[in-house]
Amino acid sequence: MNRIYRAEDWDSYRMDYSDPHRAVEPLEKEIAVVDGALEMLWELGTLPHIRYSHEKLLAHRQAVAELFEIPWTAITHRMQRLIYAVNAITQPKNMIAAGVFCGNTFISNAGAGVGPGACYTADNLIGVEIKPEEAERAERNARRIDPTGVARVVAADAVDVVRDFPGPIDLLYLDADGDARRGKGIYLDILESGLDKMHPGTLVLAHNSVNCADRLKDYLDYVRDPRRIKASVNVIFDVEGLEVSVL
Repeated sequence: MNRIYRAEDWDSYRMDYSDPHRAVEPLEKEIAVVDGALEMLWELGTLPHIRYSHEKLLAHRQAVAELFEIPWTAITHRMQRLIYAVNAITQPKNMIAAGVFCGNTFISNAGAGVGPGACYTADNLIGVEIKPEEAERAERNARRIDPTGVARVVAADAVDVVRDFPGPIDLLYLDADGDARRGKGIYLDILESGLDKMHPGTLVLAHNSVNCADRLKDYLDYVRDPRRIKASVNVIFDVEGLEVSVL
């Protein structure tokens, strides 16, 4: 089953990518927009419920703003809230985030399991970044929030990490770039490399479902095929978009 959740102002909602911590709308509106997406995901059976702590999300947001080195990011407050909420609700024991740059997208997922936003205990929260210097920065950022090492960033190819992961994968986040030919099309390679580790209920979150839809055509065709995937929702409340799929 495929659906689209589209906020009325998705194409006019804008943030400064170099100043990601500045609020661009009232908090009440941000919550309402994200709640609408969560409700659709719940109605389709993608999520078991839509309850999560707004206070813990804000504690996580404040810690990231104070402790992380972020040269720029395309993760809006709406997207940060949605990603955090999905992780807080489903509480994945093993989460892999592919293509994490400085670690902001990674900790938006992992922040439900570690740090001031933690609401459950995870086993493995792994961020993957192929550029060593960016992986090092992302790992430094993660350590400032999580001294335990449960949330960690590795410099590697996400296809290899997902393929070789020794246990079940409960949530996979995709934001990686391949070579000049594939670009965001690498999402499908990463997904397919880990299908044997996934189970009914595994969630796959794919960033850039709107602004990179052309490069993601093969991936989006795959996850929107009901013969392969139980449900998939294109969440559009900013110009980037997020495809949320459940096996």
